[in-house]
Amino acid sequence: MAEPNTVELAKQRCKAIMDIIQTLPSSTNISVSCTQTLHKLALRELNFLSRCSSSSSAPLSLNIGHLEAIVHILQHPSVTGISRVCKPIPSSSSSQAVYVDIICTLNRNPVWVIVSDRKPRYISWYKGHRSKGLKSRLEEVIDAARSLHALEPCSIILFFSHGLDQFILERLRDEFKATEFHFNFSDFDFAFSEIDGDWINVLPRSYEEACVLEIKVNDRNCGVTSSNYNSKVCSSGVDEPEILNNNTEIDFGDSFCSVVMAMKPNPMNGIEDMESANFEKLLGGDSDLINFDTTALIALVSGISNGCAAKLLSIPENELRQKYKSNYDFVIGQAMSEIKKPILVELSSLLSGKRGIICQSAHSEFKELITMCGGPNEKSRANHLLKHIMVVLDMVSKRMTCLPTTRKLALKNKVVFGTGDYWNAPTLTANMSFVRAVSQTGMSLFTFEHRPRALTGD
Repeated sequence: MAEPNTVELAKQRCKAIMDIIQTLPSSTNISVSCTQTLHKLALRELNFLSRCSSSSSAPLSLNIGHLEAIVHILQHPSVTGISRVCKPIPSSSSSQAVYVDIICTLNRNPVWVIVSDRKPRYISWYKGHRSKGLKSRLEEVIDAARSLHALEPCSIILFFSHGLDQFILERLRDEFKATEFHFNFSDFDFAFSEIDGDWINVLPRSYEEACVLEIKVNDRNCGVTSSNYNSKVCSSGVDEPEILNNNTEIDFGDSFCSVVMAMKPNPMNGIEDMESANFEKLLGGDSDLINFDTTALIALVSGISNGCAAKLLSIPENELRQKYKSNYDFVIGQAMSEIKKPILVELSSLLSGKRGIICQSAHSEFKELITMCGGPNEKSRANHLLKHIMVVLDMVSKRMTCLPTTRKLALKNKVVFGTGDYWNAPTLTANMSFVRAVSQTGMSLFTFEHRPRALTGD
């Protein structure tokens, strides 16, 4: 088969990148709008190439390389919470918007990513006739990053696919304190396209020459303590239900116990309270934290998750409808989902080796729900679970407090997710409506989604 010419090869690259966009890892939590934006850009490039003559020898100005580099970054295993791609961001300190290629969470920190696929000789430092200049552009981006508090990143990542010349590299280090960022990712990308029944490699992209730099924007230790809550850290679990005798041996079940015991122990067991300063020292820098919202706690202790799904489905429909009323379909759907794919098995690998935390607001809400709706077994599991999870102050990150409080961005959710954000901890949640609402603001939020479960009175 003849070697495809430049135009045909570029078309194949467009089609290949469109396939990759549709199969980005679920761990990226990329929003639908971001996927659509990337697809539109690839399709626009493909349409442009379709209008070009295959026999033309004139040089082509292609954007597909830039898009390939962006998608390469999006496939990084530490990239998640992708909330914005290839769109301008309005600046509160300037009338002009700034262009950022990616807003996401990288290594648990919110970042902005600027991507360049230009050859080093075409990257200019100062303003020119046709170029704004890298220095001027970075000044605008950093200014916007520091003025947009809700979207404020910890750092700006610069990804130069083909490297940089020494002069610009030194200027970035001297004037912007840029440091080398160890991306720790494959230097190659491969994708395949089918032509005349044969699969050919059309994306042998190499990033061996890539230069990746980081410019710090702020210190992530910036949060506010909600004035509605105590200044002490609470470490106790829910009160043990009166119907349980202290000497009663409780069988929590193998799955539940294995999930709880696989987590790091709560170092505050036996401590009634602790000054927040000591607490900062205890948790600061812990990269294994995971924040639970109320939906996650309920999913762990629910009877549906702990062996009652089949029993529930065996109960006559009229009894179930009388008990669960308008929630009947919701509960039955969860029971069927549990039989097909047990949630504790799914969460076991996610929580293994992690130190669980919950904020005081989530702790209070969970206790209230368990008291009102939980059965004796669910209450005992809740009590056992909370002994293994640290209850922390409602410490809301600065950027979360800058989001407006609306019906979709409810204050109580901002407190729970904002506390996880303050500690650089992902939040385990089934509340995806809130996650989507945050993403629509452009903010990147580090979360893990789980399937919802309800309390059944078990």
